[in-house]
Amino acid sequence: MGNVTATYKCDNDRELPHKELYKFYAAVMIIIFILALPLNASVLHLFIFKLKFWKSKSNHFFLFNLVLADILLLICMPVKVHNFIQEQRYTHMIISKAVLFTLFLNRGASIAFLTVISIDRYFKVVHPGQKGILKMLKKAPQISIMIWVLLLPLTIPSMLKSIHCSSLDSERYTLITDVVDGIRETVIFTQIFIPFFILVYCTACIVKRLKTKTVGDEKKLKRAVFVVITVMVVFSFCFLPGAIARMVLVIIRVQEKSDTIQDKAGVAFDGFMVLSYIDCLLDPLVYCFCSSKFKALYLSSYFPFLLKGAPQATDPSTGTPPQPARSTVI
Repeated sequence: MGNVTATYKCDNDRELPHKELYKFYAAVMIIIFILALPLNASVLHLFIFKLKFWKSKSNHFFLFNLVLADILLLICMPVKVHNFIQEQRYTHMIISKAVLFTLFLNRGASIAFLTVISIDRYFKVVHPGQKGILKMLKKAPQISIMIWVLLLPLTIPSMLKSIHCSSLDSERYTLITDVVDGIRETVIFTQIFIPFFILVYCTACIVKRLKTKTVGDEKKLKRAVFVVITVMVVFSFCFLPGAIARMVLVIIRVQEKSDTIQDKAGVAFDGFMVLSYIDCLLDPLVYCFCSSKFKALYLSSYFPFLLKGAPQATDPSTGTPPQPARSTVI
């Protein structure tokens, strides 16, 4: 392709378009942060001090890691709010790279653990005879560590260059000539679309199993259906719109559309990214459908007035309400 030397100017060096819209984005993030911080703090407290997730079944361990991913998002949110209020997409270069790295790590971890939770339900419901795979899924600590370790190198390209940098000269810029951009966008899109197809497949198979099952605990099966459907809803609402908006933005940048079109695409992408932050408010729904033990313990600990009838007594040794004789977790 020849030696092409392109110069780039990042959006934080330009006047931010649609300033009032970015102020609205900042206000939405403030509301999400105010609601999500105590919610996730209470969930984290419950998993550590009452459920003792490391002693529980594998799904509690995966759910705990999902909470950690949401905590990463909450750490970054005040920086993003400050940037938008200051009419900037990014701030100091080092801080920007650290925030981008943490945001992409949060996104990758959230998607990975939501997918693992659905796969766990899929094998327990559709293929209960696969003892080898079920035994492997019980090794939740090892699987969780492996996910985090794999995500670290996959997230590094997000720190190297921002998609919001645009060419200032007349030379054509393509992702094909830029290895960093190519790797980054490939990781981002495969990280979202492949898990999405896995979730669709798991959901379809579990729903089909519910329709054809004639024996066994139908209540447990319905709970499994609620789990995968909830995961699908959270995934589709929080991650898919941003992925599609990013794809459109990449195409527009590659085709070198006018600055006006690029700005509109960038604003839309930032808006869908803000929408994805609602993930840290919706994940507790996944916790409740995954484990009725978590739901009952959370309500009895923080909202006892919502429970019907007399309040449950707690076990003095663990601080948890007595559990029913029959397991409520698939």
